[in-house]
Amino acid sequence: MTLMQLRYIITISETGSLNKAADLLYVSQPSLTSSVKELEKELGITIFNRSGRGVTLTNDGAEFLLYAKQIYSQYESVMEKYAKGGTYKKKFGVSTQHYSFAVKAFVDMAKSFDMSKYEFAIRETKTKEVISDVSTLKSEIGVLYLCEFNRKPMMKLLGSANLEFHHLIDCEAYVYLWKNHPLAGESSISFSQLDGYPCLSFEQGDNSSFYLAEEILSTNEYSQTIKANDRATMLNLMVGLNGYTLCSGIICEELNGSDFVAVPFKDDEQNQNSAMEIGYVVRKNTTLSKMGELYVASIKKYLGIQ
Repeated sequence: MTLMQLRYIITISETGSLNKAADLLYVSQPSLTSSVKELEKELGITIFNRSGRGVTLTNDGAEFLLYAKQIYSQYESVMEKYAKGGTYKKKFGVSTQHYSFAVKAFVDMAKSFDMSKYEFAIRETKTKEVISDVSTLKSEIGVLYLCEFNRKPMMKLLGSANLEFHHLIDCEAYVYLWKNHPLAGESSISFSQLDGYPCLSFEQGDNSSFYLAEEILSTNEYSQTIKANDRATMLNLMVGLNGYTLCSGIICEELNGSDFVAVPFKDDEQNQNSAMEIGYVVRKNTTLSKMGELYVASIKKYLGIQ
């Protein structure tokens, strides 16, 4: 087994095609196929299912891919530190729930590097995909939150994915809305005051659990609800429909603009405010890369964490 073969496996899995992988790797398709078959024979497993539509990982192949990515990532780290004049690009990715501060930290991190020498990726996505991305090494770091309601099932999910949670900050929930919303001037907003306005939330996919929601009080009954896939759409709905969402209150005006406000959520006996513990997840027993360390430092700086 060679590092080149590991790179072949990783690239084929990312493209889903032997032909596309061969083009990216600057090798002939027959040579690539032969190398993969030699590795499969050496390991005694079948890594890919082959069909007219392309290739897909077998169960053994999916498990092997995790080890391949770990080994090749360590190789890249050594080359980054010691090699001179290398032409390969180091990859770094972050997957996050929809937090503007997480994107702001990514921007600050990326500015510290010559981006022509790196392949950076920032993915604002569903909670389950944040966990999956970090578990499969698609991203090095994931950003999400825990609360009293979701902590137990979320920690179980993280454990099953071989991930560990690192605390960043605790915060109370806020009502996030347009600055010209009728309730924008309130010192605090109760659940009853929100009746009649659309409650906005991020879609988590079909058959998703309430525990995967990015907003507190996800099990409450709302008279009007609208789901969105991205922050830009949600902000548009706040302006166009006087919608609102329940969030951490950590808002980055540099990215979201100054047309929105976060007002403290006033809880009551039936609608308890739940402290949101925001943190990041990484695979267990792994050391953060240089980019990962700087990214976490950038988040802490923005959040005012010593």
